Amino acid sequence: MSSQRVLMLGAGFVTKPTLDILSDAGIEVSVACRTLDSARKLAEGVKLANPISLDVNDEKALDAEVAKHDLVISLIPYTYHPAVIRSAIRQSKHVVTTSYVSPAMLELDQQCKDAGITVLNEIGLDPGIDHLYAIKTIEEVHKAGGKILSFLSYCGGLPAPEDSGNPLGYKFSWSSRGVLLALRNAASFYQGGKVISVEGPELMATAKPYHITPGFAFVAYPNRDSTPYRERYNIPECQTIIRGTLRYAGFPEFIKVLVDTGFLSDKEQDFLKTPCTWKEATAKILGAQSDSEKDLTWAISSKATFKDTAQKEHLLAGLRWIGIFSDEEITPRGNPLDCLCATLEKKMQFEDGERDLVMLQHKFEIEHSNGARETRTSTLCEYGSPYGSGGYSAMARLVGVPAGVGTLLVLNGTIKQRGVLAPMSGDINEPLIKELKEKYGIECIEKTIT
Repeated sequence: MSSQRVLMLGAGFVTKPTLDILSDAGIEVSVACRTLDSARKLAEGVKLANPISLDVNDEKALDAEVAKHDLVISLIPYTYHPAVIRSAIRQSKHVVTTSYVSPAMLELDQQCKDAGITVLNEIGLDPGIDHLYAIKTIEEVHKAGGKILSFLSYCGGLPAPEDSGNPLGYKFSWSSRGVLLALRNAASFYQGGKVISVEGPELMATAKPYHITPGFAFVAYPNRDSTPYRERYNIPECQTIIRGTLRYAGFPEFIKVLVDTGFLSDKEQDFLKTPCTWKEATAKILGAQSDSEKDLTWAISSKATFKDTAQKEHLLAGLRWIGIFSDEEITPRGNPLDCLCATLEKKMQFEDGERDLVMLQHKFEIEHSNGARETRTSTLCEYGSPYGSGGYSAMARLVGVPAGVGTLLVLNGTIKQRGVLAPMSGDINEPLIKELKEKYGIECIEKTIT
């Protein structure tokens, strides 16, 4: 494989493990970003990595770079993937992404087949490792004549418990805007054979405690639309299908207050375009009588609902910690959401020595061919290296390593299916599971619990 070349688009925090895997395999990688500085920073100290500047909106420049390589890894925002795939079709080159297959990407399936190229997607953590171990159990159960009656799958990227000491129990390793916007999405899922839909503003109210082990105080809530997974995972018999998110206890209640009081609104507000103190901004966002803490807390109490006085005091203390009652100046970004993000990013970054945690668990309710019932779990729990140590975070490793392994398996012909693919069948998944487990120690531990 030494003569093969890969074009990597993007320099986000998950790209380093992918780059290291390819470099270790003797593959030349062109690291492409809009700015050469970003590409240089990522490529620094990695043998066989060559930083270049590339704007994917420039079709001619993109085609010229794609033509020089055997495969493109697209780790840029998903909206750019169709343009990258179209370029790969023109040049007959393979593509790997960690993103969900969008309708715009799926439309290119036949053209990819005609061009004889593989476009492997959803090969990170979630989506990615979650698919590998969901399909593994489902195919095993079906092969033995059994049925999947219920499928729950929850995943969370969090600070390690000892490093989670802030009101949200959360730290940002990627865009805080992306994290907060996801909390406004509506969700749909199957429960007891019926489709249940939850509107975005009500999402946090549906969060429930979720037991994995006694040492973790998790809550779980549904994430976007789980209903297509009845077909995607080939489980037409399944009555309950929920894919969702894990957070620490207390997170949903805090977010719900922010939603109810208008802090997650991205509606333009002139008063947030110029410098002012947080208490002045908060008074205007809430429509409070003045910017005194008494009036601000009264305005919050009139818009949000609290279980009891203790919860109210706890949540107000959290808002105080963020600084929305303070004389601290806002970072003017034109709307409540972006002003809040600027403040949260300052206060809720990982500090040196702190670690992140990823927890992923599938829970299957199985009915065997003899009528016997079983509850089986498939669990991945991984801590990252301490920040500042030079190692990978858990999130970077669990997204970047599968992407790197998927790339190698496409390049060496192990994955030979053509078209727009996701890891949804044993013939694609088994070599991925084997390589991730044997070479990198990444696996879900399977247990029968009842």
